[in-house]
Amino acid sequence: MKVSEIINPDISLQQDPYFPDFQPVCIIADKVYAHCQQRECFEEIAVQLPEGGPFEFVNITFNAGEIIDGTLMITPIKNRPNFSRVRFRVRITFVLQVRNTMTGVVISIPGELPKIQKDIVLFMPEARDEFEFQIVIETASQLLTEPMQEKECLVFAVGVFIIIKVVGKVQLLIPEFGFCPEPPECEDFNGELVCIEFETVPFPDFFPRQLENIPTDELS
Repeated sequence: MKVSEIINPDISLQQDPYFPDFQPVCIIADKVYAHCQQRECFEEIAVQLPEGGPFEFVNITFNAGEIIDGTLMITPIKNRPNFSRVRFRVRITFVLQVRNTMTGVVISIPGELPKIQKDIVLFMPEARDEFEFQIVIETASQLLTEPMQEKECLVFAVGVFIIIKVVGKVQLLIPEFGFCPEPPECEDFNGELVCIEFETVPFPDFFPRQLENIPTDELS
């Protein structure tokens, strides 16, 4: 039986010239059993500026959010089989860069958003004792306002998108094309291309031109 017949007997990938005959293979992968999204908004984040200045905002880089160790609690809900109450706290750090407008020196200031507390309900089906679900989060943080200096601080607003997933390691049957083709040759880094460009430059005239080879407008 073909993989297409296993997945859906009404679909035949063999009829499509862009799809070769798939082979069924088993892989071990992290399967997402449930996921949900939430948003957090911080209207006023204040970062202490160093002494000196004045300063101007250059850039801010947010690091991926992480569940703080020791804060994750999973509690099955008695009246809702296969669902659990999931609680944890999220830490998101960032690096703020400012420039001293007097000296031009760029200074990096580490910072951290307020801790984010989560108390949600997620689908977590019953499983054998040895099977373990993981709670995985992904974050996308962004500035909502241009940072403004207020006294000795830089103040701005931040919005955070959070995706929360219930993940379990399972064995899956999937269709495959086969092994990946050989990769292309690596490109060697060449910081100096002067010699390569020189190879393509036409040879110059080695000898001065004769009188009959000089245009008349250059002789006047």
